Amino acid sequence: MSRDQFVKQVNDIGLAILGQTSALVPADKKLYALRDVTGTVESLPLIAGSIMSKKLASGAQTILLDVKFGQGAFMKTLEDAKELARTMVAIGKNLGRDTRAIITDMEQPLGLAIGNILEVEEAIATLHGHGPEDFVELCLSAGSIMLMQAKAASSLEDARAKLTKTLNDGSAFLKLKQMIAGQGGDVTYLDQPEKFAKAKYEIPLLADKGGYIRTINALAVGEGAMKLGAGRAKKDDVIDFSAGIVLNKKVGHYVKKGDLLATAYTNKTETEEVLSDIKAAFVIQKEPVKAGPIVYDTIQ
Repeated sequence: MSRDQFVKQVNDIGLAILGQTSALVPADKKLYALRDVTGTVESLPLIAGSIMSKKLASGAQTILLDVKFGQGAFMKTLEDAKELARTMVAIGKNLGRDTRAIITDMEQPLGLAIGNILEVEEAIATLHGHGPEDFVELCLSAGSIMLMQAKAASSLEDARAKLTKTLNDGSAFLKLKQMIAGQGGDVTYLDQPEKFAKAKYEIPLLADKGGYIRTINALAVGEGAMKLGAGRAKKDDVIDFSAGIVLNKKVGHYVKKGDLLATAYTNKTETEEVLSDIKAAFVIQKEPVKAGPIVYDTIQ
């Protein structure tokens, strides 16, 4: 998508998705290559500069950052995520931009679906009012702050009510269709998700014992989905869009022995080791567990 097309689509429907181009912060790619060979990929100031340069160069006047922490995130601890968020918010503020950040949980996978088509199907369900509780909460929390930044709501409560209305009246789903059409996609798949490719193998993963789910290692589940075909281990690997995992249980849920923990989707054979690793990501204990919030803090 060209810059002019991007601007036109935002003006026409208020929404577009754009990948980084060679003309947008061209130094970032060179700096990242340098960070790779000098052991500074984890340098917090350089992470902040890399992320914020794209936001600022694209001309955004208001910026909301979702800074994740946990096993499935780059920032492993809540404290590190807050430090990164504060650094990025300060950069934006110093350049006159309304910049805020939410600190969100990635100890366990967000939502239920991991994988390309599976996540699109989950997005469709969410926009029809049937989304996973944690995913919907994150969308409503982030969206409410964005409406406040745009001065399109008088309070966070007012903003949340407006967003919830768009889910209930179908206008949020219509907006997705407009975006897909605007970017050259086939919107018939949104109305007929059954058209999406299906994986040859659908494998249930069952609990070996009863109890409460204490943790679900997001990194292990993500790596498992990649090995099933949903991601790339090497740059030239071909992604299988139908592959992935759908969780049936989340942290805090009670399971009996033999209950369905998750379903794996793949076109690969000889996946026993991968499936075993995915199952091992679920840690079950006897004592009840209370899941933490999805949004831990707001930095503004």
